[in-house]
Amino acid sequence: MTERFAVIGAGLIGRAWAIVFARAGREVRLWDASEAALEDAGVRLGENLKDLEAQGLIPDAAAARAKVTLAGSLEEALDGATWMQESVAEKAEIKAELFARAAALAGSDAILASSSSAIAASRFTEHVKGRERCLIAHPVNPPYLIPLVELCPAPWTDPAVPERARATMESVGMVPVTVNREVEGFVLNRLQGALLAEAFRLVDDGIASVEDVDRTVRDGLGLRWSFMGPFETIDLNAPDGLSDYCDRYGPFYKRVQDEASPRDWDADLVGRIEAERRRDLPKADLSARQSWRDRRLMALLRHKRDADTDHGT
Repeated sequence: MTERFAVIGAGLIGRAWAIVFARAGREVRLWDASEAALEDAGVRLGENLKDLEAQGLIPDAAAARAKVTLAGSLEEALDGATWMQESVAEKAEIKAELFARAAALAGSDAILASSSSAIAASRFTEHVKGRERCLIAHPVNPPYLIPLVELCPAPWTDPAVPERARATMESVGMVPVTVNREVEGFVLNRLQGALLAEAFRLVDDGIASVEDVDRTVRDGLGLRWSFMGPFETIDLNAPDGLSDYCDRYGPFYKRVQDEASPRDWDADLVGRIEAERRRDLPKADLSARQSWRDRRLMALLRHKRDADTDHGT
């Protein structure tokens, strides 16, 4: 029997999750409390699937679209579902109400996952009957182009649930990472935050322009980081591997950390960076540039998929 996935919330993230599950051949029921949002999502996900087909990333957009049913109620969406992916507003009280209802409606073995990017599961599942099967499954936007998903349990989540969730995510083509305990920002946003903190500091101190900081990542660090993580990067950047690299450069990085004072993102600093960005990209062109970004991501995804068999041997 085909697995059934319930996607609750038909905004940008919910629609993207529906694409992830549908292109993997799973049955999807998408529901939103707003009928207008649900209808709009039905149209937009069809368009997104056609874009993926045009880029050679899925074989048949129409077949994938046929896997998605727009549910008329939360009850209908959860009926027979083995996985719920909640993607409603980023407010703990809204999520708490939704999870309480979902836990009462879903099957006893269904995993109840939240797309929350900042709110830990313990903040909205503590009083949920069935809280042991709740966890965070935080994607990167848009998840049908960027496959990473962070799985983070609450303190009361059954230890078997993250393992089941990891297997499920792998089965639909995602790349799961397990966050072993709750921490604000999970892993991805904490790593991004560290880079952003230094980027803002370099601009604020007049060390480099906004564009040159972006170039340093885009045409430098980012090229390796698109197929290697930071630990593998440094492991390959010294003759004898990671320990050798740390012996050579550890003292330098310690000095950098010691001198890196926290910097507020105040109105003046943000305003200066905003002005540089708007000089290079007028606000009216943001939407077109976002579409360009997605096309570039599709091309990169296609390249990485085609290169999967090349492990450097």
